Amino acid sequence: MTNIQYKAFVVEEIDGICTQSIKPLQTNYLPMADVLIRVHYSSINYKDALSATGNKGITKNYPHTPGIDAAGVVEYSDNEACKIGDKVIVTGYDLGMNTSGGYGQFIRVPAEWVVKLPVGLTLKESMIIGTAGFTAAISMMRLVEKVKPKDGKIIVSGATGGVGSVALALLQKLGYQTIAISGKEAEYPFLRNLGVSEIIDRNQFQEVDKRPMLSAQYAGGIDTVGGSILENIIKQILPLGLVTTCGSVSSTQLNLSAFPFILRGVSLVGVSSQNYPKESRIEIWNKLAKEWKLQNLLELYTEIGIDDIKTAVDNILLGKLKGRTIVNMW
Repeated sequence: MTNIQYKAFVVEEIDGICTQSIKPLQTNYLPMADVLIRVHYSSINYKDALSATGNKGITKNYPHTPGIDAAGVVEYSDNEACKIGDKVIVTGYDLGMNTSGGYGQFIRVPAEWVVKLPVGLTLKESMIIGTAGFTAAISMMRLVEKVKPKDGKIIVSGATGGVGSVALALLQKLGYQTIAISGKEAEYPFLRNLGVSEIIDRNQFQEVDKRPMLSAQYAGGIDTVGGSILENIIKQILPLGLVTTCGSVSSTQLNLSAFPFILRGVSLVGVSSQNYPKESRIEIWNKLAKEWKLQNLLELYTEIGIDDIKTAVDNILLGKLKGRTIVNMW
């Protein structure tokens, strides 16, 4: 196979200090695996920002190319499940963590990680969804099993972020009434365009309340931040309601009693998309391309180039990004 030179966003660690730059690399140096993919689009996620700034809980060895999302075209394959020219998506697994990720114009990954782009989605649209939207969709799958639109309002934390904004859009599409928690007053118009009926200021909602339960108001919740906000959501869920949680940027700790779970029958479901089973992964991508496809996808994203990744990484760590940010790799 021909060795191809390409550009990548590379993070290096020198004397404990991380630096980021765009560098020329060669496909011969990519890890050995079944499928070589020419990456057309990637996206910006919180986990990418951690990898790009030297978080050893995400990426152990440097130099490294982050990017937990990639969408592109198969350039070469040793596996009959993937054909040259196939349009494909790779999200999760070890991509962009300890395996060179989507911030390079080429990736090489196992065929098991690869999902064919479903009919109904473009490569760009798949990255507007990306890991964040895919995580929101897993949350929706769990929520709709137990909570119906007639049961009451759904509250969403981290509402302007990637998971939160896609979750709000999906909830609206499926007929749910939504409440958003946000600390970004300047982005309230963005949230209203997603159909939210009420916006609660984050500072108000994250106040610690030591009572074991609060007045029940919400049929369900989708939490993306953890900590006291998740505690207060759980304490306000109606009997037999369900809350999903997928993030811990606020805190990994929960300080609450078992009363909401025992006396109200509330369910708390943890969500992770990283190693989600392949068949279930395909099912969700097909839903996102068909009955769950968002007509307002193009209102949820900002597009940048490979040279803009560093700024976007800095901004997501500062909480300055809204919706989804995708990277056009060419």
